[in-house]
Amino acid sequence: MTVAVLVAPAADVHSVLCCVDLSKRPAASRNLLSSSKLSLRSNLPVRVSLVVRCSKVDGNGSSVKRTTLHDLYEMEGQSPWYDNLCRPVTDLIPLIESGVRGVTSNPAIFQKAISTSSAYNDQFRELVQSGKDIESAYWELVVKDIQDACKLFEPIYDQTDGADGYVSVEVSPKLADDTENTIEAAKWLHQWVDRPNVYIKIPATAPCIPSIKEVIARGISVNVTLIFSLARYEALMLTWMVLRHLGSVISREYLGLHRLWGVLMYQVASTGAYILSHARILQLIFSLARYEAVIDAYLDGLEASGLSDLSRVTSVASFFVSRVDTLVDKLLEKIGTPEALDLRGKAANAQAALAYQLYQKKFSGPRWEALVKKGAKKQRLLWASTSVKNPAYPDTLYVAPLIGPDTVSTMPDQALQAFVDHGKVARTIDSNVSEAEGIYSALEKLGIDWSYVGSQLELEGVDSFKKSFDSLLDSLQEKANSLKLVSM
Repeated sequence: MTVAVLVAPAADVHSVLCCVDLSKRPAASRNLLSSSKLSLRSNLPVRVSLVVRCSKVDGNGSSVKRTTLHDLYEMEGQSPWYDNLCRPVTDLIPLIESGVRGVTSNPAIFQKAISTSSAYNDQFRELVQSGKDIESAYWELVVKDIQDACKLFEPIYDQTDGADGYVSVEVSPKLADDTENTIEAAKWLHQWVDRPNVYIKIPATAPCIPSIKEVIARGISVNVTLIFSLARYEALMLTWMVLRHLGSVISREYLGLHRLWGVLMYQVASTGAYILSHARILQLIFSLARYEAVIDAYLDGLEASGLSDLSRVTSVASFFVSRVDTLVDKLLEKIGTPEALDLRGKAANAQAALAYQLYQKKFSGPRWEALVKKGAKKQRLLWASTSVKNPAYPDTLYVAPLIGPDTVSTMPDQALQAFVDHGKVARTIDSNVSEAEGIYSALEKLGIDWSYVGSQLELEGVDSFKKSFDSLLDSLQEKANSLKLVSM
């Protein structure tokens, strides 16, 4: 490893800025931080590096490497996680030393890792020759990676009393519409991995919301994934009041969209004129995405668990950001007015800021305080899909504006490299809530249907993971053939 001194601040004789050159590490380690090998700002190859501060004043006199990722956690309470996983997992060590505090994975990540690497060949050969079918062999490969990664992050988990240091693994994407089998798959994965710091990822589809509650109630920590739009609590309460005015007493479980539809159709038939006069309010029910339902599933699960100590049952709610702008920008370009075009690149972060406001409201008050007395931890918001899809946007667009306490930012290679290189650490998530509200309202006035945005992105997300899963199984079958193994 090469350490090159860049700057020595005159005001601080105990520290220097230096560059840890990962280009001297093995190729697998270099690829960990730059899968594309292309700069975000040019087409020239870049030398992947992490800018760190080397302090000379720690207790034993040795150098302590620090990056902006350490500052992100220590100064603002946001945990930086890495959105990637491949073999050898020991390539995560320099990232952990640089301040990364957790790892997320998904079928697309494993599809790329397993299909393009020879590091899995020996284990895969043994599995297939022992009689495992292709899908069973896949899970064996995945679970080993997850277990090994959990071991690396276990010190962080222990140091934070179970608040951080997690590794996430997702149930099969084929179960996104299957409540009961999602529950069984989560229990099975949790038992198999058998590590205290594993998160079982469950998608926030309507059928899986009850799964989340049940899995939490069984004491299993959950990463709720594929959340794309905001459930506005005030709109929900207003709608509830309208329906009660109509004489309809609806229990909480009827707020599932498929059940609520039947109730609303009955009300339309009996009191259509009244409902039509309140169409704006009723529309908001269908623009409610899943975030509030996800929070309630977590709280309901904690309450139903029967556990006297809730401190080891935790959760994150993965709110996808960049994909929101990708879709909304296309809709704005179709509208084509100056007002519409001026809102491009603003929808995702505005919605995220409002999600944080909802998070603060829901994790306060008597209900939450009763759970805190049993050791419950907040279900942190996790910002996912943080890489910039539009090259015209700043490369830290979905990281720097979303910094706030009790949150997680999971970054793939490019976003992580960009933020470590030139990101600024400051609390930004709630620095201008009124502006976020204005953007959200302006988008609605232009005809942006948040219900459509959320449902469309959810469909695309689930479909993408299903395709990655199927593609990976096909790749494994091809690998079995190339290794001259018996096809299963």
